[in-house]
Amino acid sequence: MMQHAGGYRWAVHELRQRQKTAKGAPAYSRYINRPLGRRLAALAYRWGLNPNQVTGLSAVCTFGGIFVIAAFAPSWPMAWFVAALLVAGYALDSADGQLARLQNSGSAAGEWLDHIVDAIKTAVLHAAVLICWYRFYDLEVRWLLVPVAFQAVASVQFFAMILTDQLRRLNRGMTDHFMSGQGTSSMAYSLAVLPTDFGLMCLLFVLLAWPAGFVTGYTVLLLANFGFVVLALAKWYREVRRYG
Repeated sequence: MMQHAGGYRWAVHELRQRQKTAKGAPAYSRYINRPLGRRLAALAYRWGLNPNQVTGLSAVCTFGGIFVIAAFAPSWPMAWFVAALLVAGYALDSADGQLARLQNSGSAAGEWLDHIVDAIKTAVLHAAVLICWYRFYDLEVRWLLVPVAFQAVASVQFFAMILTDQLRRLNRGMTDHFMSGQGTSSMAYSLAVLPTDFGLMCLLFVLLAWPAGFVTGYTVLLLANFGFVVLALAKWYREVRRYG
């Protein structure tokens, strides 16, 4: 039976055909966040929203969760609430781009806004963790260096990924690199880079009310991301050198 153009099921079907390449995508983004974002994008399409409005909803959820981390003493209900806000914000962050592809409404301004929200998120999330640890956790002062280090690693990683992507697009003469058919990565690779996925960080906040568990998990993610950045920077540098 033909799906009605403009309906929710039609939108989901169309978005599957216009899916962003899975090449290099960590497992959470590939198997959870993008499918969830697809459904949110379809809902936004049905409700007549534009991509910038979806970006705004993503920012409200994400920064709301970050505010709660810094402002309130951890408890289990609070931890689940924070994780839910961050997961929703991350899914909406995927939905805005998918909605733009569905509406053929992608623009430089929309991409700029999306990256700016991501940059602010990268800058303030670990600052909120630092505040939380300082105010509510009984830790030795040296442990406060962990979120400081994570903020530095995350900022370098975000900037390097965005810059490398822009240089690739300039080198290829491409303006639309979001369509399907541009390659994929194995499931093993997606699982290997899972610690670099922001979605895993979102889920980690479920442990916020258990200081020992959260500090341990957060520190492990820091070490994994540091290792990834060291290896990735060397690989990306070799790649961009070929561009001339």
